[in-house]
Amino acid sequence: MLYVIHAYDFTDEQALNRRMAVRANHLEGAKRLKSTGNFVLGGALLDLEGKMIGSMMVVDFEEEVHLHQWLDNDPYVTGNVWEKIDVKPFKMADV
Repeated sequence: MLYVIHAYDFTDEQALNRRMAVRANHLEGAKRLKSTGNFVLGGALLDLEGKMIGSMMVVDFEEEVHLHQWLDNDPYVTGNVWEKIDVKPFKMADV
C-alpha cells in the first residue's frame, strides 16, 4: 500500500542544525528504501524563502507495521528533526 508522509520540522533555533547533522543518514536510508522498492518519491518541504521546514515522501509497504518499523528508526525521527508527522494511505492517480 502507498502512504504519503508529511513531516514538519521543529522550529526551535537548533532545528536546522539537527536536520543537517543527520541528513546524510536520512538520505542513505531513502536510498535503501528505493533499492527495495519501498521509496516512490520524496523531498524537502520549503518555506517561501527556500528554507527546509519538513519533508514529504510517498512510500510503499505491504503492511503498515513495516512502515512504522522503518519510520520509527529514521534519523529524522531519532534525531528530533521532525516534530509533527502525518501519515495517510495514498492512491496514485492513473493518468
